[in-house]
Amino acid sequence: MNEEMRLQKYLAQCGVASRRACEKLIEEGRVTVNGAVVNILGSKVAPRDKVAVDGVPVKEESKKVYIMLNKPEGYVTTVSDEQGRSTVMELIGDINQRVYPVGRLDCNTEGLLLMSNDGDFTVKVTHPSHRMNKVYQAVVAGVPNHFDIEKLEHGVYIDGRKTAKAKAQIISAEGKRALVELTIHEGRNRQVRKMFDSIGYPVLHLRRVAIGNIILGNLPLGKWRHLNPNEVKYLMGK
Repeated sequence: MNEEMRLQKYLAQCGVASRRACEKLIEEGRVTVNGAVVNILGSKVAPRDKVAVDGVPVKEESKKVYIMLNKPEGYVTTVSDEQGRSTVMELIGDINQRVYPVGRLDCNTEGLLLMSNDGDFTVKVTHPSHRMNKVYQAVVAGVPNHFDIEKLEHGVYIDGRKTAKAKAQIISAEGKRALVELTIHEGRNRQVRKMFDSIGYPVLHLRRVAIGNIILGNLPLGKWRHLNPNEVKYLMGK
């Protein structure tokens, strides 16, 4: 850090957690600067300030890390969980640097999850203004017809608000279920499941397969890999 910086941004760049999670740490009074508790969002720190979380000193990571994880069902996308549920951190225990999830996947959703210790990277990927496409494949109960697909693409109302335009296509259908690919750029809570519920086709299984042009590919379930330089450059440039 070469100049003053907002405390939550500094914590995120140090790899403590996502910026939103760091804001929560500050509000809970768990962050100190030069030994004094700071619980006001927007407070700034200078290069020589000594910052700690729960009494543990933090400093900027010298090496930025960017990985993709193929998250299985049953893992929550948080650094820790008050209910004692398994978190995605348990799947990346062999990474030396501290990283945190970039965005979220529901506990019962599997697939592509990005993780990093770079706060700027997180903002680039998750901020709505960057309109980052996310591609999901959903096994749904029933087989949507042409009009149902059009509804998804034109936008449906969930939680009292219409979704943005999307892309949808049926990949396959067998018996009383279908595999549908849905591309959205929003990130509302349980959005994909709620969109299918709104047209009467509940999701039986859900997997995210791509973020922008970053594709999950054949990465085994529960495993991770480093993003290559071109992938990082693409995501930072969005």
